[in-house]
Amino acid sequence: MAKSIVVLDYGSGNLRSAERAIARHGVDVTVTSDFDAALAADGLVVPGVGAFEACMAGLLKIRGERIIGRRLAGGRPVLGICVGMQILFAKGVEHGVTTDGCDEWPGTVERLSAPVLPHMGWNTVDAPSGSRLFAGLDADTRFYFVHSYGVRTWELQADPMGNIKPPLVTWAEHGDRFVAAVENGPLCATQFHPEKSGDAGARLLENWLATVD
Repeated sequence: MAKSIVVLDYGSGNLRSAERAIARHGVDVTVTSDFDAALAADGLVVPGVGAFEACMAGLLKIRGERIIGRRLAGGRPVLGICVGMQILFAKGVEHGVTTDGCDEWPGTVERLSAPVLPHMGWNTVDAPSGSRLFAGLDADTRFYFVHSYGVRTWELQADPMGNIKPPLVTWAEHGDRFVAAVENGPLCATQFHPEKSGDAGARLLENWLATVD
């Protein structure tokens, strides 16, 4: 049977673009806000476009933070995209307003320090060794970004006992460095839009789908 993927509809995101991009890989894709369907799917995609505060309000309205938390507690794959990645962090600060995120990772989403914003266009990324998301992609591969905010400091501390495998963090630069992607067990996320990144994005989605049982 084909893998089942839910694109979570919480009122924010390029839902149809994500749906089409994922469906090209021969999986069953459903766009829905249904709690049970999102829990039961083999993989969950959390897109996001716009302001952090508005996205969190939409997510809370459908109990999306509980969907994400329960899936991760059971080791079920989740992929966040753009603001769908940002809301996985502890908080976002926009226009002086601080909004709590899902707190799956510590850290703050804040305005980038760059001469030109938004950061809009194609950028290379610096992926770590051992990355599954970026497997088979060259270092000069470019992905499509549209954002003015990001995580500029990775705050999750390494396990001093070495019992927990540390997340793999991918970086990019626009004015200064920011987190471009994270791979953390069943939880993965990208600041860029793989569904808008052509062949490179298609390969990344294929790599993520390969981790979905």
